[in-house]
Amino acid sequence: MKVKICGITNLEDALMCEYYGAHALGFIFYKNSKRFIEQEQAKIIINKLSPFTIKVGVFVNESIEVINYIAHKIKLNVVQLHGEESKKTINSVLFPSIKGFRINTDFDFSILSEYKNCHYLLDSHSEKDYGGSGQKFDWNLIPKEIKNRIILSGGISSNNLEQIKEEVNPLAIDISSSLEITPGKKSEYKVKEFFSIYNHLRKN
Repeated sequence: MKVKICGITNLEDALMCEYYGAHALGFIFYKNSKRFIEQEQAKIIINKLSPFTIKVGVFVNESIEVINYIAHKIKLNVVQLHGEESKKTINSVLFPSIKGFRINTDFDFSILSEYKNCHYLLDSHSEKDYGGSGQKFDWNLIPKEIKNRIILSGGISSNNLEQIKEEVNPLAIDISSSLEITPGKKSEYKVKEFFSIYNHLRKN
């Protein structure tokens, strides 16, 4: 179970999250997000990170031209699409990709099979935001056969890591708001505590 920490907005947080063990860091290029970062600032941060840390760019309903341009320019490793992007958009991304899906009780999981060229990220559904709400969805809704292949997001914190491992055991988890002091600013205490629990679970 890998860990992606999303909503990175400054170099200090990026280096700190990398130091404690984040496998991937997410940079949000959606201007309506509280954790939005300009591409030039993200590029400065990315250039300071280890080549072994995965850099993920998060886009919401952006044009494929802009997505590919930014990803190439600032040297992203992965593109995450978190809006209503079509299969055609996914297939036009020139980088490994993640497609986010917001889950509620009416979600039809059969549509995932239509998105063959990407990984799936399952997040909580919100009428107001495209993510970062800090709210979890009902993990019992996830079909058993895909649980270990998804990236899980929404309401993840130090308090439910053990539950996630036991009930879902996903490929990766995507965490942001529970590690923050304010939106876009991470807490070293919370990050350190999170990875202490995470590393303990990995050994057991």
